[in-house]
Amino acid sequence: FAGFSSESLSERIMDAQSSVLVTADGVYRGEKLINLKQIADEALEKCREKASCSVTKCLVVKHHALRTKSGAACNKLQTPWDAECDLWWDEAMKESSEVCEPEWLDAEDPLFILYTSGSTGKPKGVLHTVAGYLLYTSLTFKYVFDHHHDDVYWCTADIGWITGHSYISYGPLANGATSVLFEGIPVHPHVGRFWEVIEKYKVTKFYTAPTAIRLLMKYGKEPLQKYDLSSLRILGTVGEPINPEAWQWYHEAVGQGRCPVVDTFWQTETGGHVLTPLPAATPLKPGSATFPFFGVEPTILNEHGEELEGEAEGYLVFRRPWPGIMRTVYKNHERFENTYFKKFPGFYVTGDGCRRDKDGYYWITGRIDDMLNVSGHLMSTAEVEAALTEHPAVAEAAVVSRPHKVKGECLYCFVTLKDCREFNHMLVEELKRQVREKIGPIATPDFIQNAPALPKTRSGKIMRRILRQVARNEKDLGDLSTLADPKVVEELFSQRCEAAA
Repeated sequence: FAGFSSESLSERIMDAQSSVLVTADGVYRGEKLINLKQIADEALEKCREKASCSVTKCLVVKHHALRTKSGAACNKLQTPWDAECDLWWDEAMKESSEVCEPEWLDAEDPLFILYTSGSTGKPKGVLHTVAGYLLYTSLTFKYVFDHHHDDVYWCTADIGWITGHSYISYGPLANGATSVLFEGIPVHPHVGRFWEVIEKYKVTKFYTAPTAIRLLMKYGKEPLQKYDLSSLRILGTVGEPINPEAWQWYHEAVGQGRCPVVDTFWQTETGGHVLTPLPAATPLKPGSATFPFFGVEPTILNEHGEELEGEAEGYLVFRRPWPGIMRTVYKNHERFENTYFKKFPGFYVTGDGCRRDKDGYYWITGRIDDMLNVSGHLMSTAEVEAALTEHPAVAEAAVVSRPHKVKGECLYCFVTLKDCREFNHMLVEELKRQVREKIGPIATPDFIQNAPALPKTRSGKIMRRILRQVARNEKDLGDLSTLADPKVVEELFSQRCEAAA
C-alpha cells in the first residue's frame, strides 16, 4: 500500500474486518524512501478513533534493501513499534513448519478484494473469487504469452494492482513459470535499467505499460544499444491503448523487429485478458487489441443499445460472462449492478469506447466518459492524443474536456515533452496545427498545458478524472489513494495558470 494515504488505508482495513495487518517496514521507489509501517500505524489509529478496528496484530516484514549487514534498520528509516501489537514476520515464523496444508475453499469463495479508481472519486472494491479467477489467469497467461518451461518472464507492473495479481502472481505461478520480480522505476538508477535486467536474466517474455514505453522513448535508442536483448521472443503491453508510434518503437527498437507485440485489453473487473492477439497466430495491427480471447463475446452498441454490425464505433460490451469476471463490488452489490449492467441490460458494460474495422479488429478508443462533444461533434480523447504524440517533441499526451460557453465543451490538452525540448508558444501553435491537420479544424485544442508528469495509478493508467478537475480548476479531488505520486497534481495546478489564462 505504498500508494495509499493513511485515511484511505484505514477505510480498506475497516472493510476487510481482519484481525491481522501485514506490512513491510519500508520500501524504496526510485530514490524515495516510503515508511510503510508509519502509514499502517496512522491508518490503524484512524480505525481506532472510529471504534471499528478489529486488528489486534501487525506483522512487519524486514525489507532486505533497508537493512545493514547486522539486520538493523538503516538510519534513514525509523520504524515505529508497539510491542503489544507489532511482530516481526521472521520472528513469528521462526518455529513454523515448512509444510503448510492448503485451506480447502469453495469455487465461489472470495479470493481477494482489489480497489480500482471510481469515476466519482470513491474507489470500488472489486471482488474476485477462487476458481474462476485462477482458471482464467492461468489460461490467458499460458496462451497469450505462449508460455514454455524454459521461459524467463518479466512483468514490470506493481504487484499490488490487478496486473501484478493476475500476471505476476496467480497466472505465472499456476503455470510454474520462472519470473523476474522487479521493485523500482524504469529510469532509476539509470535510463537503461529495463534493458540491463533483460540482458542479466535472459528475459524471453516482457510485459509492460505504454506509459513506460513512451517514457523510455524520450531517451531514444542509444540506451538500448548497450545491452543484449536477443533473448526476447514476445513483447506485451497493458494498462491503456498504445498509440501506433509507441507500438512501432517497441517492436523495432526493443523487439528488433522480430518479436510479436501482444497488446492486451482488460480491466481490474475482467480478471484477465479479454481482447488480445495470440503471438505468431494473430496478424498484428499497431494500436489494435485485435480479437477476443477464447469464449469472450464482445459487441459494439450505439447510444440506444442497438448492436452494430461490421465497421462500427460505439460502446464496447460483452454478451456473456467468462470465468474471471468480478462477482460484485464489496459491500455494495447495487453499485456493481448500476455501474456494469444498468445502462445496457443483458450486457457487461466496459465503460470503454471501441471501433471495429472492416477486418473485424477491435480498437479501444478510450473511456466513454472521456469522449468529447465539441459543437455537436463526438470525438475520442485517444484520437486527439495520438495526433499530439506524433509530434517529435511530445513523449506523452492526455486530453480532457472543459466547459465552453459556445462549443459546449472544448479540448484541454496536457503534454509531456521529450528531454531537452522546451515548452513555448511556438510549440503550442505547432501542436494545434498538427491536430487540426490530422483530425480537422473542429478538433483544434483550446488549451495546451505543459505537464512534466501525468497523474497515474501505480499500474500506469492515466487518471483523467484528475486532469478534468485540473482543467476546470476544481480542487476538491476526492480520493487520491490510487495515485502513484500525488505531488504531480500540485505541479499541474501550478502550471495551469499559464495554459488557462
